[in-house]
Amino acid sequence: MLITPGKLLAKIDSPEDLRKLDISQLPQVCNELRQFIIDNVSVYGGHFGASLGVVELSVALHYVFNTPDDQLVWDVGHQAYGHKILTGRRDNFHSNRTYGGLSGFPKRKESIYDAFGVGHSSTSISSALGMSIASALEKNFQRQHIAVIGDGAMTAGLAFEGMNHAGATDSNLLIILNDNCMAIDPNVGALKEYLTDITTSQTYNKFRDEVWNLLGKMSNFGKSAQEIVSKVETVMKTAILRQSNLFESLGLRYFGPIDGNDISHLTEVLRDLKSIPGPKLLHCLTVKGKGYGPAEKDQTIWHAPGVFDKITGEIKKKTHTTPQAPKYQDVFGHTIVELAKKNPKIVGVTPAMPSGSSLNIMMEEIPDRAFDVGIAEQHAVTFSAGMATRGDVVFCNIYSTFMQRAYDQVIHDVCIQELPVIFCLDRAGLVGADGPTHHGLYDIAFMRCIPNMVVASPMNEQELRNMMYTAQLESFQSGKYAFTIRYPRGTGVMPNWKTNFEEIQIGKGRKIKGGSDLAILSFGPIGNFALEACQKLEKQGISAGLYDMRFAKPLDESLLHEILSSYSHILTVEDGCLQGGFGTAVLEFMTDNGYSNKIKRLGIADTIVEHGEPNELYRECGIDAIGIAQSAQEFLSVIQKELMKF
Repeated sequence: MLITPGKLLAKIDSPEDLRKLDISQLPQVCNELRQFIIDNVSVYGGHFGASLGVVELSVALHYVFNTPDDQLVWDVGHQAYGHKILTGRRDNFHSNRTYGGLSGFPKRKESIYDAFGVGHSSTSISSALGMSIASALEKNFQRQHIAVIGDGAMTAGLAFEGMNHAGATDSNLLIILNDNCMAIDPNVGALKEYLTDITTSQTYNKFRDEVWNLLGKMSNFGKSAQEIVSKVETVMKTAILRQSNLFESLGLRYFGPIDGNDISHLTEVLRDLKSIPGPKLLHCLTVKGKGYGPAEKDQTIWHAPGVFDKITGEIKKKTHTTPQAPKYQDVFGHTIVELAKKNPKIVGVTPAMPSGSSLNIMMEEIPDRAFDVGIAEQHAVTFSAGMATRGDVVFCNIYSTFMQRAYDQVIHDVCIQELPVIFCLDRAGLVGADGPTHHGLYDIAFMRCIPNMVVASPMNEQELRNMMYTAQLESFQSGKYAFTIRYPRGTGVMPNWKTNFEEIQIGKGRKIKGGSDLAILSFGPIGNFALEACQKLEKQGISAGLYDMRFAKPLDESLLHEILSSYSHILTVEDGCLQGGFGTAVLEFMTDNGYSNKIKRLGIADTIVEHGEPNELYRECGIDAIGIAQSAQEFLSVIQKELMKF
């Protein structure tokens, strides 16, 4: 089903076409663009509220600036749908986030208008500053460099590092702060309160309008007039707000706040800012979900609602006649509450993902022991370490892909100090439509090489509960080890998942079924595909044993000795990178102990896996049930052919 664009939008195949329009036509372009996004996302799904909120900003930026020569960087990229539609991808937009289709985020390989690939927050200022400095080295002083960053992304340390550097340069950099008081969940922290103070000061807002009018009138009188306005404006901001301006203290000219959903005023302001040299910040107030009532009212649900009825606002969900397995994140969310009610030392920490990790369940039931620290993964880890020094049992829940941002803190602040922080890595493995920036493929490799770290993954919901239970026991907490528990996005396999807790011996795997032809060693939920593969192999006359190893570190050495003494052919399976992963750990064990069994490792090869439905990606990587069964057959076939040569 192709969505028909409005009559003006239908003629915009590039920003050059947009710039041919009269400024009076821009409100209609915005209306048509907003409707086109609503029509597409309601049918095909995707991120929603963020892109609706910046429709006017997307149009104004491409109308005022000479993109792609002027460099435009969108932070994270959830809000870049309008940008994609205006830059030649309108007719293919229906393929957004689908296998082989457009990426859900700006991507350099996809378009010359995507100046920088994004997906994780807070990278825009640093990257745009780098572009600006590089342009200056090329003697191109006319090129503009724009970083669009949300108030949620602004809470991350990287954003402040970028601003701190920018303020000490004369770079041609414009930072646009898209302030809607939301990330995926409502923003938290002192920066949110600071921005609220600015945006609600009636005296300041009245003065702001007068400054803009004055600046517009004096813009024809040269640089000296602009300098006068700048000095007066800075003094008045400080006096009215009764504090120094945060951004100007970092050396950035601050303008705003302005209505980011007023296309006429926004266009006028951006034109004025083009003539003002040096690093500067424009504070825009926008409404996430702007133009679609339900999305404006409940911005968290409508961040990425999936398919919905655009008329009624009903989000379409699959109906089931039989009990369904829960999402792994919900198993975590309910289990930590269950454990915390019995153990008063338990606390939960997440960096701005309470709904995504389901820690919001604990935040509602035990609010004084659950902490959302904002988009600040490094802080989340060191904050957890600090709590652990006082004897708190800390469950630090971070998506696997975001844990990459806090790797130094895991080593330096947790493991070197022998602190028993429990890292629950949600979205581990292939995650689907969000693609390569969000796949959690590297945590097995980068966690298992750290001393004082346990690396585990449950095969099902019961195992996840038992691993969480084990990690919070006094017997583990009194030790010197951190505990990583990785689990995937999506649903599990156990409709009746609320089982009694049982302690798991650290480093102890389990035998699922025996066999005679080969042994399959699985790590984590991918073992369910391996079990299905064993059933397929059985029909082909191949007897495969299956072992759920549960721990990539420490390995179950006694079980490995048993397996390697009983089977000549070993197949390892994991939902993570092959290099340095679980299979590599088994190979290392074999080498260290003199085993020469035939071994084949299945996992993610040394390549970037693009986006698509999870089952499509499992199939592509050869780690679904069919792929595992085929690999086992080929593995045995090759060995048999080699034996026939003798």
